Amino acid sequence: MKKVVLAYSGGLDTSYCLKYLKNEKGYEVHTVLINTGGFDEAELVAIEKRAYELGSAKHANLTILDKYYDKAIKYLIYGNVLKNNTYPLSVSAERVFQAIEAIKYAKSVGAEAIAHGSTGAGNDQIRFDLIFQTIDPEIEIITPIRDLKLSRQEEVAYLQANGVEYSWEKAQYSINKGLWGTSVGGKETLTSRQPLPSEAYPSQLQKEGEEKVTLEFKKGELVAVNGKADKPSNNIVVLEKLANAYAIGRDIHVGDTIIGIKGRVGFEAAAPLIIIKAHHLLEKHTLGKWQQYWKEQLGNWYGMLFHEGQFLDPVMRNIETFLEDTQTTVNGTVTVSLKPYHFSLDGIESENDLMNTGFGQYGEMNNAWTSDDAKGFIKILGNAQKIYSSVNHLEYD
Repeated sequence: MKKVVLAYSGGLDTSYCLKYLKNEKGYEVHTVLINTGGFDEAELVAIEKRAYELGSAKHANLTILDKYYDKAIKYLIYGNVLKNNTYPLSVSAERVFQAIEAIKYAKSVGAEAIAHGSTGAGNDQIRFDLIFQTIDPEIEIITPIRDLKLSRQEEVAYLQANGVEYSWEKAQYSINKGLWGTSVGGKETLTSRQPLPSEAYPSQLQKEGEEKVTLEFKKGELVAVNGKADKPSNNIVVLEKLANAYAIGRDIHVGDTIIGIKGRVGFEAAAPLIIIKAHHLLEKHTLGKWQQYWKEQLGNWYGMLFHEGQFLDPVMRNIETFLEDTQTTVNGTVTVSLKPYHFSLDGIESENDLMNTGFGQYGEMNNAWTSDDAKGFIKILGNAQKIYSSVNHLEYD
């Protein structure tokens, strides 16, 4: 009997795939869940039990939070990566790492094939397939949902017909939770005008008023929350819990998919949005103008390539080297105010703050140059414009 490893999440699509591959195709199905922060221990136990009930020959839960942070999230923070100035690559990044670990697991157990539950109309199919074929070019890739062009309703009907209870109401919203945010897809995100209902988001408003939170960064990494030091992956979890009580981080991302169509997805990413904005503010104080300029260009490129599944391209390691090198002086504490449904950045304290100098205060006092120095500088700065305007006899309304 041929052995296939299924990248399993416990959700509708992979539950269907498990049952279909075993019952209709006769495979010995091995399931592997790659936990990038979306599941606690109780959930992992329940998912393993469910996998065996559906017919898995062998199930494995692999938790990779620290690896995911060290190899991915850290650089998304360094690059202040927000796709279309909105989306912190919550699912994009974790899918890449789930694919890497799944194919490594498939190789380790000697599987002839690997399967995933992506449709043929989204980005995930590309991320999974690209990683699989790069790491193991000979392995067969099986994609039942894509190949059969199944609707979610058809998947539910198949499971129910095969003795698996699955609620259609539960299936209407697709929720993917991870360390770097949660995506929420539903019938509203298939339109261009409808918002997701408030109850579709995992976190609901629990607190009113305002709460101050301090975030301490060292070389660009979040090393403490409210003065309590811990490893960055744990600090993300702590901040997420604090911010979720205010229902912060809800939005809808609209973007161009890899296959050329427009896509729309809701998400909840309180900690990622707060961390990226706080980190960016600290960089404005501690980095030079051209460092910030080139970081923005390369950060955008890095995010785009990551989003499109090109994580294994060698240029990504080159960009990571640059981004990490820029973080030497990104040290200090940022104060953030949490409020219902939003947050604000209050300010920073840093020994590397380039505002804390004796050279001058913006719009107030120049201490390191004279008025004649300023006039001479401005005259030379405008030389090129003046020459061009004069030679071409330009007039300005």
